[in-house]
Amino acid sequence: MEDAVTSEAAGAERPVLQRKIIHIDMDAFYASVEQRDRPELRGKPVAVGHALERGVVAAASYEARKFGVHSAMPSVTARRKCPDLIFVKPRFDVYKAVSQQIREIFAEYTPLIEPLSLDEAYLDVTENMRGIRRPPQKTHSRRGKEKRAPHRSDDSRCSQTKYHHTYSQQK
Repeated sequence: MEDAVTSEAAGAERPVLQRKIIHIDMDAFYASVEQRDRPELRGKPVAVGHALERGVVAAASYEARKFGVHSAMPSVTARRKCPDLIFVKPRFDVYKAVSQQIREIFAEYTPLIEPLSLDEAYLDVTENMRGIRRPPQKTHSRRGKEKRAPHRSDDSRCSQTKYHHTYSQQK
C-alpha cells in the first residue's frame, strides 16, 4: 500500500494510513459573490461591509486589494486607500446558500468535510472516491467545475494533517 507507513505497536508492525487533507480557503468570497450577482461591479474595487465611520470591511475584491484594502480593515482606512471603493452591504443568507452549493461539490470528493466558516473548510480525501492518482501540493483549478461552482477563486493546499501553516497571498 503506497499511502501507508508502518508503526510498531506492542512489538508488531502494522500499516498506518497517512491522511490526505486539503485546506480550502476561498479568497474574496463575499466580494466575488457580489460581483457574480451584480455584473456592474465586475472589474471594480468592491468591499463588502459598511461604509460608516465605524464600519469594517468584511471582504475585499481583488481589484480593491491592489490598493491595500483587506478584510477587517476599518472602512475609513479602506476609503482613504481606495477613493473609488464601492461598499456593498453584506447578504449573509446568499453567502450561506453559495457556500452550501460549494460543499455539495466537495461532497463529490469526500464525505469528510470540516467547515471552518462559509468560505473555508478542510477536506479529508484519504479515501480516493474519484480515483484521482495523486493530488498536487497546490491547486488553483477545479477542472471543469467552473460553470457549476458559484465562486470563481479559491486557494487549496494538500497536507497529511489539518494542522499546517497556511499563508496569505497579500503583498
